[in-house]
Amino acid sequence: MATRRNPRFKECRRLGVNVCGHPKAMNRANDPAFKKTKKTSEYGKQLCEKQKVKAYYGIMERQLRRYYDIASRKEGKTGENLIVGLETRLDNLVYRIGFANSIRMARQLVSHGHIRVDGKKVNIPSLQVKVGQVISLREKSMKNEQVKASFLNGNRRPLDYIEVTEESFSGKLTMMPKRAECPVEINEQLIVEFYSK
Repeated sequence: MATRRNPRFKECRRLGVNVCGHPKAMNRANDPAFKKTKKTSEYGKQLCEKQKVKAYYGIMERQLRRYYDIASRKEGKTGENLIVGLETRLDNLVYRIGFANSIRMARQLVSHGHIRVDGKKVNIPSLQVKVGQVISLREKSMKNEQVKASFLNGNRRPLDYIEVTEESFSGKLTMMPKRAECPVEINEQLIVEFYSK
């Protein structure tokens, strides 16, 4: 299984957005060495937005292409369908609920069998979570200090489509997220333009 292993802070500076969620990621972003001097072409802007999506959700090119194909066949705007599809991935929801402090850690928790969906063990990070499904930690993993600290110290942003229960170490997808509610700085229309050429 392919995973993204490139330097996170360097990628954040290149894209101009804190895609990894680390508080120190953009500390050196305004240094003169990282100032862009050339004007970005239209193709360059589209490519940058595509790279942002891949970095935000920790996915590879083939996976993004597949999500785009699925989104283009659904009703509504393709760009919004794409973001909503990525937002409801299991590894992303594990990160949004607060079990992990990064998308990479969330992916690892899922693939190592620490996560339960409706009480059943799931180790597929790309699983599409349905409305009403409950995501929880297995009992043994509740004692893991790193996971516990991440969850209880409020390492998450309150989101309307996720309901978190701290007592049972669980979270629930209460409704399909709207594009405006998804906490990602992306111009999805440029991604649609990139792929529709």
